[in-house]
Amino acid sequence: MSNLIVPPPPEHEPAHKLYQALLNFLSEIPKTGERTSHRPMEHARSIANHAAAKAAMLSGSLALPPGPLGILTIIPDIVGIWKIQAQMVADIAGTFGKEATLTREQMLYCLFRHAAAQIVRDLVARVGERIIVRQVPLAMLQRMVEKIGLRISQRMVTKAVARWLPVIGALGVGAYAFYDTGQVAKTAIELFQKEIDIEVEVERIDTTSRK
Repeated sequence: MSNLIVPPPPEHEPAHKLYQALLNFLSEIPKTGERTSHRPMEHARSIANHAAAKAAMLSGSLALPPGPLGILTIIPDIVGIWKIQAQMVADIAGTFGKEATLTREQMLYCLFRHAAAQIVRDLVARVGERIIVRQVPLAMLQRMVEKIGLRISQRMVTKAVARWLPVIGALGVGAYAFYDTGQVAKTAIELFQKEIDIEVEVERIDTTSRK
């Protein structure tokens, strides 16, 4: 991996914590105990339902504390759901026999295609029945992660409002976590059921300023 580092968002911003959490997820893809299934679609849906229920329970319980205390749980809520979803993506990859070739780009694409399509759309291209996944330089990946962190931090206002309505808010937040995890699973299943080719993009070095 390249050592080029793109400056992260300022540390005082929520986007910085989300940025760091995402980079941590992408730096070490979760391991999976799942093996290639003879009925991968059925097993993948079972994995997805279990993960969605787990995400809903986590998100709903963290939304129960009212007011300011509840607001403090928003980032742990988001990061906790990402952790569940990342493990789910790895398990679905294992079900389709793709765990050995699961890359950070595939993980990022699965996690955010439904919520930040414009940011991650160039990572994956469909060519007939095959999927081409771009393996991009670290600097480019970091820029994507920064944009995702900023976008999600802007949506935290909605989650903050829910914290002032503990019971109703918890139900709504839990339902959204279930739906969101289902969308991640849908993307993962669509991706891993096809043949995947990895296209390595070489980092370009600007030599125009060198003498």
